[in-house]
Amino acid sequence: MRPDTPADHVDHIAEAERLERTAGLYPEDAEHLLLQAAAHLELADARDRATTLYDRLISPSAAHPPENPTLIRALKAANLWEYGHEAEARAIIEGVRGTAPTDAAPWVIVAESLEAHDELDQAHETFTEGLGRLLPAGEATAPGAPDGEPPYPTHPLLFGRHRVRRLLGEAHDAWDALADRVHRSRAAAAGRTPVPLDELHDPKRIWALGSENPDELRAEIARIQAELGSYREALSRPFPVAVLHWPSTELTELLTAYPSLSAEYPSHEAHLATIESSLRELAASGTPNLGIVTGTVPSYEAFAASEGASPGDPSLLPQYATTLAARGRAEGWPPGPGDGCWCGSGLAYAECHGGDSTA
Repeated sequence: MRPDTPADHVDHIAEAERLERTAGLYPEDAEHLLLQAAAHLELADARDRATTLYDRLISPSAAHPPENPTLIRALKAANLWEYGHEAEARAIIEGVRGTAPTDAAPWVIVAESLEAHDELDQAHETFTEGLGRLLPAGEATAPGAPDGEPPYPTHPLLFGRHRVRRLLGEAHDAWDALADRVHRSRAAAAGRTPVPLDELHDPKRIWALGSENPDELRAEIARIQAELGSYREALSRPFPVAVLHWPSTELTELLTAYPSLSAEYPSHEAHLATIESSLRELAASGTPNLGIVTGTVPSYEAFAASEGASPGDPSLLPQYATTLAARGRAEGWPPGPGDGCWCGSGLAYAECHGGDSTA
């Protein structure tokens, strides 16, 4: 549970106190608000105060029983271990594992806490237990697992288990193969060339990033800079002035998830007409190299996350379009008169949005 406010722009103690006051005014939302407050306190290194909030939420005398007490206990355990209460943290972690929660978050929190404190065997067991509990029976539990992508909440468990097994030097199994497949699928949806999961979880890389040896840190920084250089080179290539196109199903999903964008897209028909008219205006003004990029909701959400922004912010849309174009995802406009229309209608462009009546 992390705060919604970027860490660089907030007084964490003040924000925690504001959230506590708000929780008092809106008891029906107290659990969410107090978990946010506890996260701010952890970031401010006021971990004892964070523990007090976790205890308040799971107290038998709480006005409203928590919706997810196991999640709160997992957060409490991870917090306790960070400021020296290892024995209590371990006991709570065992309790969390013993309840076999049916959602992924508690499993992820306690497994990553064990991993962070070099309890790799226990972390591996916990990641594995969580996956065994949450993935459908038989899915990815043996060689020959199906290719279908598992539920999104299980992804951190797959990735965490893969990472720990790399650190332990274990041979890949079916779940490791599934983790790599999911990682590649997510990268492709975000328009990125995937870095192999084995490389991301290379023990030498992980240890270097946690090392206090300046030479090891410098070597890893140089490696990251080389990767960034390749990325910047790709972005520096010429690309079209691109307009963003949402297919009908994607636009429906986008507006359902982010109603604040409805003003930008009053209807799918209006959206398509706006694309064509915008491109015609740009062409009439002499703008060369025009194109259309097609958005998807997962790709857009991943882009928003990479920018530290809300997907509901309309100002993010042109940035997203520009980034897709920079990645070579733009289709040139206009299509030839006999070519299919860019909107996907199946009609020739001249018979669809390329007709003289569309302007």
